[in-house]
Amino acid sequence: MNSVGVIGLGDMGSGLAKNLIKKGFQVTGRDLKKDRMRALVAMGGIAAGSTTEVARMSEAVFVMVMTGEEAKSVILGEDGLVAHMTKGSAVILSATIKPREAREIGAAMAGSGVHLIDTPVSGGFPGAQNGTLTMMAAAPTEVLDQFAPVMEAVSADIHRVGTMPGEGQTVKACLQSLIGAQFSATFEAAALAAKAGVSGQVLLDVFSTSSAGCGVVNNALEKIIDRQFEGTGSHINTMHKDLTISMGLGEELGVPLHTAGSAMQIFHAGRTKYPTGDNWVCTRVIEEIVGAELHREPKS
Repeated sequence: MNSVGVIGLGDMGSGLAKNLIKKGFQVTGRDLKKDRMRALVAMGGIAAGSTTEVARMSEAVFVMVMTGEEAKSVILGEDGLVAHMTKGSAVILSATIKPREAREIGAAMAGSGVHLIDTPVSGGFPGAQNGTLTMMAAAPTEVLDQFAPVMEAVSADIHRVGTMPGEGQTVKACLQSLIGAQFSATFEAAALAAKAGVSGQVLLDVFSTSSAGCGVVNNALEKIIDRQFEGTGSHINTMHKDLTISMGLGEELGVPLHTAGSAMQIFHAGRTKYPTGDNWVCTRVIEEIVGAELHREPKS
């Protein structure tokens, strides 16, 4: 297997393409934004004029779009992947969508001869760009075995979480309910420290070496104390969407998600006030309420 496609070349998809190229795959990509297509060519990829072209040139195609409706259009549309990929090839659904939507895509693909690997990812912009994503993969064992080299090119860990479409997305929804809570607790702790007069560096030193320290908390706190609220590769729209999916799954299954629900409201406030910001911009909303900002070093 040598030819791989990527649909969606944003913060995450561009990382997929970059690492596939580094591992020696011929990568054909498609995105609606011309600057992203130019960036793909600059890194050694092939810019496709249509999704159909990606399908015809690829043995496996990563789909890294924003919503379930976009995924359905790309995969199932008249000019989409399934209609033009060869039998035995695979659609690798790495976007985060609703579990129900992944099941619907899988049902629509039944009998097409094209495999579906439902494998949302975690690791964010750094993981995508560094090829160290965590994948939550659901597909028959033989399919995962066949396409393992493609998936290994972009990830550090591949967890086989099921065999059916939707099972990967279900695990991702559970994960995002936790990550959302970690984010929101970090934002609140940062505002509390700011109001109390604690420096950001002190807080980072303590948090990062304590039992609370982890990649999510440490990275968020670093961005907060350095006041990096835009352009860090973690746009607030994505996490807001993911929490919406988590809350929807909880509603569907009758599971109360009190902490994730609070996180959802914090992200909703941040997205409303700062629609172009990244995840950590939610902290600014809380800081504005209390009248204090957390900086790495106290302002003189």
